[in-house]
Amino acid sequence: MDITIDTTVLPHDDPDASVAFYRDVLGFEVRSDVGQGRMRWVTVGPAGQPGTSILLAPPAADPGITEPERRTIQEMMAKGTYGWILLATRNLDEVFDKVQAADAEVVQEPTDQPYGVRDCAFRDPAGNLVRIKELR
Repeated sequence: MDITIDTTVLPHDDPDASVAFYRDVLGFEVRSDVGQGRMRWVTVGPAGQPGTSILLAPPAADPGITEPERRTIQEMMAKGTYGWILLATRNLDEVFDKVQAADAEVVQEPTDQPYGVRDCAFRDPAGNLVRIKELR
């Protein structure tokens, strides 16, 4: 089999803030931006990696989601427990400094984990956990 990861989805509640974070802070490219207002689907991805993307999407746009499910999603996003992603970089300290300077909520400063990974964590504007590990 030949299977790759093409796109993963993270929710947003403010597409402009999410685009600014992923584009201006993390340096991702904006590949598409469709819809209007808060009902926008924005695809971003790392420069030079056209085969890997993140779709920033309205969290409860599916018409099959019930009102109680919609409220649960909103509550989980508010607590930062709904979406998360793991990224990797060769220079963790540089990325961490840039993210911290952008006033993102820091969850964990760069740390050597007991399982052999050095990583940090913070939240994007929608509350999604973004964990970044250092490639060695």
